[in-house]
Amino acid sequence: MSKRILIVDDDPGVVASLSLALKQAGFRSDGADRPESAFKLLEKRHYDLVLQDMNFSRKTTGEEGLELLANLKAQYPQLPVILITAWASIQLAIEGMRAGANDFITKPWSNEQIIQSVKTALGLSKTYALQRGDQTVSRDELDRNYNFRNIIGEDPEFVKVLNIIGRVSATDASVLITGESGTGKELVAEAIHQNSARKDAAFVKVNLGGISSALFESEMFGHVKGAFTDAKHDRKGRFEHADGGTIFMDEIGDLNLECQVKLLRVLQDRTYEVLGSSKTRSVDVRVVSATNRNLPEMIERGDFREDLLYRLNLIAVHIPPLRDRPVDIPMLVEHFLKSVGRVYRRPDIAITDPSTQWLQRLPWPGNIRELRQVIERAVLLSGSDLLDVADIRQAMEMQPGDAEKEKLPGIGNMTLEEMERSMIEKAMAHHNNNVGRVAESLGISRAALYRRLEKFGIKL
Repeated sequence: MSKRILIVDDDPGVVASLSLALKQAGFRSDGADRPESAFKLLEKRHYDLVLQDMNFSRKTTGEEGLELLANLKAQYPQLPVILITAWASIQLAIEGMRAGANDFITKPWSNEQIIQSVKTALGLSKTYALQRGDQTVSRDELDRNYNFRNIIGEDPEFVKVLNIIGRVSATDASVLITGESGTGKELVAEAIHQNSARKDAAFVKVNLGGISSALFESEMFGHVKGAFTDAKHDRKGRFEHADGGTIFMDEIGDLNLECQVKLLRVLQDRTYEVLGSSKTRSVDVRVVSATNRNLPEMIERGDFREDLLYRLNLIAVHIPPLRDRPVDIPMLVEHFLKSVGRVYRRPDIAITDPSTQWLQRLPWPGNIRELRQVIERAVLLSGSDLLDVADIRQAMEMQPGDAEKEKLPGIGNMTLEEMERSMIEKAMAHHNNNVGRVAESLGISRAALYRRLEKFGIKL
């Protein structure tokens, strides 16, 4: 039986239009012109999803819509709800998302947008159950059902994450992957693509931390010849390259507010304009993003848009750090030894059990990336094909450590202003002039950093 959708809107034309679009997509639907009618229908039959407006009668405050949503979630907590709102009421939609709505669609909408949102919300209903811990599964079972060959690990909590990844891959839901640097967020993004219906289309990676705000539009949306001084030829943007496939936006937390606004439109209605052109283009793309930053804290500071976060994280997946997955370290070590052994033509390279056990007790602030670097360095430094604890220690001692860190100058050698300038210059060099990262690392606001850059004559 096809899924049944309940449409709650006091405009008969809207109900008729949505009903027709849903019917053409294979869904059944009923309409209700006010909340009271909606609950009467819900008492009579089962519905798989609700599409609801934010205003009824002549009110435009959205209070009725929020009240309806609250009552729906109180009586039918597992029932997916999609809000319909106008651009001017985006803040209302955000309040609705906080209250438990699955998605929001702005007027005017396209039928394709509505159907995609409905299919995604329905597909995610089981995934939300997994996130609540309603189902457990083994790594062997996951490997029979999904392509996770590039992802190593059987830690129970990590397997739960993989289970969610596998289930959400079949939908077109946007996914936000969080976790510390080096935990394997890019591999997870690739797995989402490889297990989706888009696997034969493009998988486009974008490191937003490496794109300046001045080049953001050109990189992401493309440009036409003559759009700016150095635009000698037309150029396709990353979204156009990803059309039909998946775009992976890494370091999404590094995007400044101006660029966040530009990104929000394409995520909202899947349309964009090429730099230098007024023609609107459509794109069919699945969005996966990643960050090691705390986006809710950034929202509180005013550094990240809350409406953009809701567009990015229909499903949020957190990758646990390696220190919380010690059971996976022997498997990772074995994998890295084989990989490094092939590269350096040392196929018999191995490691002692005490060495592996010692590795399991380390904190690994650099996570899996750091572990791989240590193993590779140990293979290069050791003349033996059997690595022991001494070999691993030697490899780790060659990592940049406290001994290589610059010490504070002696008293009287530098003024406070000279030290401040030096620290800013080092931070700018370390973060490749990324103002957002520099400000965060120094514990000051962007505005305060810009004042200091101007004060010391430091050029970006």
